[in-house]
Amino acid sequence: MTGTMRAQRFYSDTKTIAVEDVPIPDPGPGEVLVKVEFCGICHSDLSLIDGTFPALLPEVTQGHEASGTIAKLGAGVSGWSEGDRVVPSAGRPCFGCRNCRRGDLTNCLNIQLMAFAYDGAWAEYTVAQAGGLTRIPDNVPFEQAAILADAVSTPFGAVVRTGKVVVGETVGVWGVGGVGTHIVQLARLVGAVPVITFDINPTVRERALELGADYAFDSRDENLKEKVADATGGRMLDVAFDAAGLTVTFEQALDCLTVGGRLVAVGLSAQEASVGTTAQFGLSQKQVLGHLGYKNVDIETLAELVSRGRLDLSRSISEIIPLEDVAKGIEKLANHEGDPIRILVKP
Repeated sequence: MTGTMRAQRFYSDTKTIAVEDVPIPDPGPGEVLVKVEFCGICHSDLSLIDGTFPALLPEVTQGHEASGTIAKLGAGVSGWSEGDRVVPSAGRPCFGCRNCRRGDLTNCLNIQLMAFAYDGAWAEYTVAQAGGLTRIPDNVPFEQAAILADAVSTPFGAVVRTGKVVVGETVGVWGVGGVGTHIVQLARLVGAVPVITFDINPTVRERALELGADYAFDSRDENLKEKVADATGGRMLDVAFDAAGLTVTFEQALDCLTVGGRLVAVGLSAQEASVGTTAQFGLSQKQVLGHLGYKNVDIETLAELVSRGRLDLSRSISEIIPLEDVAKGIEKLANHEGDPIRILVKP
């Protein structure tokens, strides 16, 4: 395929973005060209633009939550056909670390992230490794499939892998935006009870209750810890998820844990947080766990859950905008305008 396409480009030296005409990329061996249907705007995209995350390339196309159809197969690709509905993985192995050298690509130590280390999907086409594709079931809409590659799979990894939530555990979620909303749904799905949410926005708290939270508290409430105790029968939280990544949410979540409880830090920001004195932290036996990303198999699991009606993502898309308006979507996210769960870009 030859010709040009429309794509958003981020320039790291000036921290500016522009939608431009660029050549349609050609897939190499083991790769496919994907015609993009939708791609989400994630807070990590904003973090690259504002400098919270260091730039890896002088210029790059952003966007890593994509869905689309295969437009062209690279050399050596088997098991896929043009027209197949797919979700590309948001990362690729480095092929050079000790895990990759022994064939353990899933646990690459230097994973390369889409839209940071190589071009992403705020574009009409994107190139993806065939080994990282997930097939989209026919009854799963493209817009819901797109957010599986981070907005839903990262919470899945946080709940199932890092947090290791089991049936009957008490769970708290701080920040119920795109990631937090899905943590609530997935924690409930694996049997957590009660599931308690914390947010300063009353509209967000109401939505959390509608999507399965048992309680929704204003995180600014002076009596918050007492309310958590009442909601859990004095038990406090077995697992807390900080989906906001702020000093106040991190420390509040840690304070609401039971002895030996687990805090999973999912939200990312430049703010610092403290676990208190080493004596207090050690005696409490609490654990603080950092979480990032997911495994490709998680997307397949989630697609199956959506396909069979076990996981409802029908309310997870707050807005769809054309590629030319991507700057407006980023600005809305940066300024906390409205109540976006996930804004999607439509090339």
